[in-house]
Amino acid sequence: MSREYVIRRLLIVVPSMLGISLLLFTVLALAPGDPFGELASNPAVPPEVRAALRAKFGLDDPVWSRYLHWLAAMVQGDWGFSFVSRMNVDTLILQRLPTTLIVIGSAQLLAIVVAIPVGVLAATRPYSVFDQIASTFAFIGFSLPTFFTGLLLILVFSIQLDWLPFVYRADINATGWQFYWEHIKQSIMPVTVLGLFQGASLVRYVRSAVLDVIRLDYVTTARSKGIGERKVIVKHVVRTALIPVVTLVALQMPIVFGGAIVTEQIFRVPGIGSLLISSILANDTPVVMGVTFVFACLVVLFNLMADFVYAWLDPRIAFR
Repeated sequence: MSREYVIRRLLIVVPSMLGISLLLFTVLALAPGDPFGELASNPAVPPEVRAALRAKFGLDDPVWSRYLHWLAAMVQGDWGFSFVSRMNVDTLILQRLPTTLIVIGSAQLLAIVVAIPVGVLAATRPYSVFDQIASTFAFIGFSLPTFFTGLLLILVFSIQLDWLPFVYRADINATGWQFYWEHIKQSIMPVTVLGLFQGASLVRYVRSAVLDVIRLDYVTTARSKGIGERKVIVKHVVRTALIPVVTLVALQMPIVFGGAIVTEQIFRVPGIGSLLISSILANDTPVVMGVTFVFACLVVLFNLMADFVYAWLDPRIAFR
């Protein structure tokens, strides 16, 4: 991977984030609703106090002026103040971000660990019983929405069998291995719901990508040289087939975060997805802006990581 390739990709991130932040801020600023609506309807608050607060937060300024003020403050580490929680937005997000990253990261890891071997095996044995079973479960998996599978798992494993807790608790009164085991238990269902949903779509894509590569001439040449079938598949087929799969994983990140928001609501996971929903309902605009911007940063970051994986899988890309 060349240094110029890395620098070019990093330079693209800056205008991308500026454009995303401008779009998000403009949409939220023009959206109906007033974060001080409840305060304005409170007769105990004098009008001059309401006017002073609106002037302090610049709610009556033009959108472009408010955006520049927000951008300058954000660069300095000031992400705003939550009108509902009465605390800084960055502090509020940092309290919940690790939980969301753990759930999403574990779900993506589960999806990849399941999808790649199942997809490769299905492609190497096309139209076999294994291929048909894998394809059937894959269609079922990405056809069912996460809120349905989440409720189904709660009914089976929490209510009927009483094996797993269906409410995620951050305050676990335990120490040592018991503390980690309780966290793992309450993470199993959210991670499974997200991971299998993503893995189901990846299985079909991996199968298709491997089938396209396995018919190429260089694979036939490798076999004619006496290289074992296992080595041909792993070294020559899978590595090339993973390039479009990496593209799919990167493009699906917005869907993953959208599914995480729904899943966090179902299992009461204290992540930034549930924070976003509660902030939208409370019309807490600074928090909504902060959370959506963090989601956008994470999507851009994962796409940047995908570019680096491209260059690792196919070094020719780094010289384009």
